[in-house]
Amino acid sequence: MAVRPPAPNFDLKEEIRSYWSERARTFDLAFGHGIFSDAEFSAWQNPIRDHLGADPLKVLELACGTGEVTRLIHDLGHDVTALDFSEAMLAVARIKHRGRPRLRFLLADAERTLEPDQSYDAIVCRHLVWTLTEPRAAFAEWFRILKPGGKLVIYDGDWATPTPLGRAAATAIRLIDLLTGPDRNYDGALGDRHGAIMRALPFGAGLRYEAVENMLTEAGFVEFRRLSHGGIAAAQRKTATLRNRLRTYVYRRFILCAEKPAGETVP
Repeated sequence: MAVRPPAPNFDLKEEIRSYWSERARTFDLAFGHGIFSDAEFSAWQNPIRDHLGADPLKVLELACGTGEVTRLIHDLGHDVTALDFSEAMLAVARIKHRGRPRLRFLLADAERTLEPDQSYDAIVCRHLVWTLTEPRAAFAEWFRILKPGGKLVIYDGDWATPTPLGRAAATAIRLIDLLTGPDRNYDGALGDRHGAIMRALPFGAGLRYEAVENMLTEAGFVEFRRLSHGGIAAAQRKTATLRNRLRTYVYRRFILCAEKPAGETVP
């Protein structure tokens, strides 16, 4: 009798890498990933502009994916290192931004970048924190590679627990799916795999702003500001389908800004 080979023995980190690599080709099609209008572009860009200021900085974008947020940062005049640990995602981003100056792509782990101490003026990430396997270690790493006075901008949300209004919106989306068929742009979401990954993550049961701020405080960050995601959602609704307008109400989202103390140095 033939013996079946053993299943691949992926650890969680490798499963996450494999999952996002498989989604690279269709990632920008999914609502909330691609940035589809000038109004939405400006809404995503405003917190970066306001927190980082007008002077050109050396910025590290963590988990850059296909490079949508890379464009927001770069167009403000900053020198950008766009990091991701999926070569498939980086391949899409490199094509999208071919020929741009002041931009390099880096294949590396956002939780262990291996970048030099105090090498960046700012760090920006979108929808990364919920998927960290070791958030405290990651935040300590980000603190290490920021220069004294360096800035941090995080876009994220609680993707596990719909708001009360969100539960009604999710029910309406399911009804639309039954009447018109599922949203084909979400075919690549690989729902069962996504759910299994979430259940294994520290923030799999829900990511709350307060938990992130507390961990960042432990890492040494100060001067926290919580910004509303409402402006982004409003801009998205202007050009979205009914199903996607409803999606903007499902989960609780936030933007967190913080700083490394100006006098902080690495021993």
